[in-house]
Parts: sequence; C-alpha cells; structure tokens
Amino acid sequence: MIKRYTGIAIALHWLIAMLIFSAFPLGLYMHDLKLSPTKLHLYSYHKWIGITVLGFALLRVIWRITHKPPPLHLARWQEIGSHIVHGLLYLMIIAVPISGWLMSSAKGVKTVWLGILPLPDLVAKNKELGDLLSLVHTALNYTMLLLVVMHIAAALKHHFVDRDDVLLRMLPMNKG
Repeated sequence: MIKRYTGIAIALHWLIAMLIFSAFPLGLYMHDLKLSPTKLHLYSYHKWIGITVLGFALLRVIWRITHKPPPLHLARWQEIGSHIVHGLLYLMIIAVPISGWLMSSAKGVKTVWLGILPLPDLVAKNKELGDLLSLVHTALNYTMLLLVVMHIAAALKHHFVDRDDVLLRMLPMNKG
C-alpha cells in the first residue's frame, strides 16, 4: 500500500503548480510587449495569479506544518536533497509573488487582486528600488524554474528508473 499525501496537500500541490506553469510563460510573454491595453490586462492577470499562488502557498505551508508527509524510503543523501529542494521550492513560491508585489509597489502600480480587492502597497514608490526589485523578481523566477526542473526530473527518475512510489504518493487519481 502506498503511503500518500493527504488530499488537501495533493490538491494544493497541483493547483499551485498549474498556476505557476501559467504565470511564468505569461510573464515572459508580456514583458516585451509594447504598452497597450492588452499588455496592461496581461500584467493584471499575472499579478492575480501571483497573489493567488501566494495565498495557496501560505495555506500549503500551514497544512504542511500541521500534517506530516508520508515517510520517504530513500538513501540518506537523496532524502537530504529532497528536503533541501522542497524547502527552497516553498521559499520560492512565497518569495516570487512577494517580490512581484514589492516591485509593483515600488514602481507605483497598484496590485488589485482579481480586479476587485486593492492590496496595500508594501513600499513607497521609488524608481531605483523598483528597478532593483525587477531584477530580484526575475532572478527568483529563474531560480524557481531550476528547482521545478530538478523536482520534476527527480520525480520522473524515481518513477521510471527506480520504479518506486515517490511520484505515486502525489498523483491526484492514484488510489495506491
């Protein structure tokens, strides 16, 4: 019998993953567009996704703290590597949206979640800080991309090479 993550943990994992898999390419696409109503709409959608990821990430961290994951049965070095990558992924799914929110605040552009709820500016308008935060946001995004690729590669390696249950523990439709 496969020891699986809880249904809530699985749902949050895949929901956050889908949101990130939409926000990242959207961010790449919209960045170089000429200023237009379309570009402004895409930036709004990108921010909505980011703030939603942040909210779900906070829920996921709370869930993770209060619900122990199923045990790993791996070599010690793999277990340590897994914990490091997972910890950094948790950090990134919180840091990336916060860096975007900070950047928007510093650039003097309000973040309005879903076009309904205006969020407070986290810092005062400051062009130099906004430019710096833009670099930070980009660097964090590419760091998260690297971690996601490592995470997916490890899951696929466990499934197809090692033929263990590491991936199966997080699949939504797997009954174990």
